[in-house]
Amino acid sequence: MDLTYTPEEEAFRARLREWLAEVLPELPARPDPLDWPGRRAYDLGWQRRLYDAGYGSLHWDASPTRRLIFLEETELAGAPYVGANFVGLLHAGPTIAAEGTDEQRARWLPPILKGETVWCQGFSEPDAGSDLASLRTRAVRDGDHYVITGQKTWTSHAEIADWCELLVRTDPAAPRHRGISWLAMPMDAPGITVRPLRTLAGPAEFAEVFLDEVRVPVANRVGAEHDGWRVTMVTLSFERGTAFVGEVVACRRTLGRLARTARANGRWDDPVLRRRLGRLNAEFTALWRLIQGNVGAAGAADGVPGAGGSVFKLRYSQARQELYDAAAEVLGAPGALDADQEWTAARLSSLSYTIAAGTSQIQRDIIAERILGLPKGR
Repeated sequence: MDLTYTPEEEAFRARLREWLAEVLPELPARPDPLDWPGRRAYDLGWQRRLYDAGYGSLHWDASPTRRLIFLEETELAGAPYVGANFVGLLHAGPTIAAEGTDEQRARWLPPILKGETVWCQGFSEPDAGSDLASLRTRAVRDGDHYVITGQKTWTSHAEIADWCELLVRTDPAAPRHRGISWLAMPMDAPGITVRPLRTLAGPAEFAEVFLDEVRVPVANRVGAEHDGWRVTMVTLSFERGTAFVGEVVACRRTLGRLARTARANGRWDDPVLRRRLGRLNAEFTALWRLIQGNVGAAGAADGVPGAGGSVFKLRYSQARQELYDAAAEVLGAPGALDADQEWTAARLSSLSYTIAAGTSQIQRDIIAERILGLPKGR
């Protein structure tokens, strides 16, 4: 596979770098991490800048390679991340672009790209986390509406969201992976109760969502009725495929800072630590090449990432944890335990990566069955 960039792609990179150098110094100070209304306004304001400059649609209305260049360059420049609207830009939006009708694309995609709406993800439930197909939230057809009752948890940014990509069971008699539908639910609909969940790192980035006979139009269903599991696999392929590109770039930068810190505080003299940092450097270099390979494969498959995203997600989750284990070793106990240090917040966040976006056990199952062709477990 050719991992080099074309002259046109390099020209795009150069224009993007020039624009970032011009606009980033003009941005206001970032809000407090605990100020979610402020963070919403800041993140949507950045998305509007991207849209006005012609970069707003790169998350799905561009080749996977251009998307990769965009994510790489914005991270290298220290630009704001997608933040509060990562579900809309990286999950729901690409899914609607790939699976929605023309009317649905016209209705939901422009507000996401213009920085006008925030989406949340209503997939997991208290008894349906890793085993997502066992979800029990019911949607009963009543004319032109579904009447929805149930509970979701770990719903990202639900307290500030306008829309929710929601999985519901529309046929309880069907086998587990059938009888599921993918809906777009307005978060201001009557019957929705949102209870934020504060994480170990401090911010309340998730919420419990309780649904009490919430009415959602049938026109808000993406894909056919009962075909939601297949549509969900499209969503998850984006979540595990290109959504972590910026984070890999950030990890490589963090590793460089760790090496410089180790040289400054004398820890570099430890040959075991040097080998550990060297192995991590090789690890993240390989992960970056894997991303490029996955992006190339997506380009040949109408822009939808494949099962190779699970290979990346599995190894990246572990490598990120190992990176911050190494950070604790470089910084020593005082630095590693200081709650005010960004290292500490990042370390606490890294603990979730072997669970978020599909647990490592689930990724191993996907790799075994879809890539290696092994039989399903009984």
